This record gives sequence, structure tokens and C-alpha cells, in this order.
Amino acid sequence: MTLRGNWATLLLPIAADDAIDSGRLGEEIDILIAAGVDGIYSNGTAGEFHNQTETEYEAIQALLAEKCRAAGMPFVIGACQGDPRQSLERVRRAAGLQPAAIQVILPDWWPVTDEEAIDFLAMMAEAARELPLVLYNPPHAKRVLPPEVLGRLTQAVPSVKAIKLADGDEAWYVAARRYLAGIALFVPGHHLATGLKAGVAAGAFSNVACLSPRGAQAWADSMADDIGTALDLEHRICRFMDEHIVPFRRDHGYSNAALDKLLAAIGAWGPVGPRLRRPYRWIPQSEAEKLKPVARALMPELFEA
Repeated sequence: MTLRGNWATLLLPIAADDAIDSGRLGEEIDILIAAGVDGIYSNGTAGEFHNQTETEYEAIQALLAEKCRAAGMPFVIGACQGDPRQSLERVRRAAGLQPAAIQVILPDWWPVTDEEAIDFLAMMAEAARELPLVLYNPPHAKRVLPPEVLGRLTQAVPSVKAIKLADGDEAWYVAARRYLAGIALFVPGHHLATGLKAGVAAGAFSNVACLSPRGAQAWADSMADDIGTALDLEHRICRFMDEHIVPFRRDHGYSNAALDKLLAAIGAWGPVGPRLRRPYRWIPQSEAEKLKPVARALMPELFEA
């Protein structure tokens, strides 16, 4: 039951010298805890797991675990790495911190077959010491797996209790209900109301929480009582994303991490900033300043919470 609801991602505050600012990171965790989100997760795409040393990885997870345990806040640690051996070591270290679950991606340098994916997940499950696994299969993975294949993987490796993935059309939802019943599915944050109405989503590792952690939580909570109003807000969130955020990726080649940090800069709720670690480009703060009034006019509920 812990693996559901609105989860906020831990974004890395990057200093001008490319270092991770641990002081600002601790302040960010405190803000997310105070926002009352359902949980906090680390080292997804937006957490720049692909661009940090193993020493930095350990320090990030230790700080998250310390603060969340003190506050009674559920947390998930991302042990994601394209290299299966590094991922295995990250899972082993994460397990010692006793998170609610550990998130992994499939090896990504060379796409794995179904049989290899099962073997990899079995390795991760053993290293996780009976902690649940969250499989992260994003749209930019080299193999984006359909519900039928994901269902086979979860049957073969029961430790995979949740999957973070992109949803799709009505046919996708039909397949998800058929093949992934009993698995906690985390859909994109800006589709959460649709996913809950369809009876498929357990929650979201939420890009909407990047924009406004407190507002995203209030929106998620409202879905139990008034799904129609929640869907209306979802429509406006999607419009904002499509018209003002997605073009930075589609037309200018910015990464998804850059988009999530832009959302945080627009929301201006914490000390994150838009900067990414080099060599990845970030979207200038000036663009966030232009979009602040647009976001507040289109989605005032997210900023009134």
C-alpha cells in the first residue's frame, strides 16, 4: 500500500563548479517533507543518476534516508545504471538503507532480451534482500516494453511490485488491466487523473510535483472525491506541458531532466535551480521567469495549495 499516490522526485542542486550542493539538497528534502507528498524518490532521470560518481550516489541516498526516516516519510531509492554491474552494486548499497522500494532500469548499452531481462531482475531481487523492486521503463528506453511483456517479467520475478512507465491509448489501458493486474503502475504525473479513472494507475512519480509539490499533492488527494474536477485540471496541465514545456525537448533537444528542472524553476518552491551537470545543457532561468505567470494563470489551483 505504500507504493501508490503522488511521489516527488529528488532534483540535484548543481553549483557553478558542477558540484552537487549538499546543503541545498538537504533543504530541498525538508521542503518536500513539509509539502506532505506521499513519498520521495531519488535517482530517476530527473535526479541525474547517469551523471554522478558512486561516492556521490552514496551521499545522496544517505541524506535522503536520514531525513525521511526522521520524518516518517516513505522513500524509494533509485539504483538505476545502464551498466548492470554498477546497478547491482547500487542495489546492494541501497538495500542497507531500507527504503520502501528500490528502482532499477534494464541494462541499456545493449538492449536485453526477455530472458536476459528476467535474469537481470532476478539478480537485482536477490541483492535487494526481499525489498520490493520498481522497474523503470521510460519512453526513451532502448526497449519500451508493452504490458504483455511486462506481465511476463513480473510473473517471473515477483519482487517487481511496481512499474514506472508511460501510458498510452485506450488499447494500452485495456492491455494493462489484462496483463498487469496487481502491479502498482506509476503513470506520468500529468496523466494521473486519467490513470486513476481507468482503474490502472496506483500513482505517479510526478513531473507535476516538480512544478509544485504541495499543489500536486492536493490535486492527487482531490481525485478520490471529485475526479471530474481533477480531470479538468489535468487537461490544463497537459495543455501547459504540450504548449510550453515539450517544445524545449522537441524543437531544441533539451533532455527530460532539463524539462523537470525548468518546471521546478517555474514553481519556485525550493533551492534547486535549472542547472544540469555538464555536458548536458539546461534551460536558462530567464525562460522560467517568462513562464511563471503563464503557469499561474492556467493552473492557479497548483499554486494556491
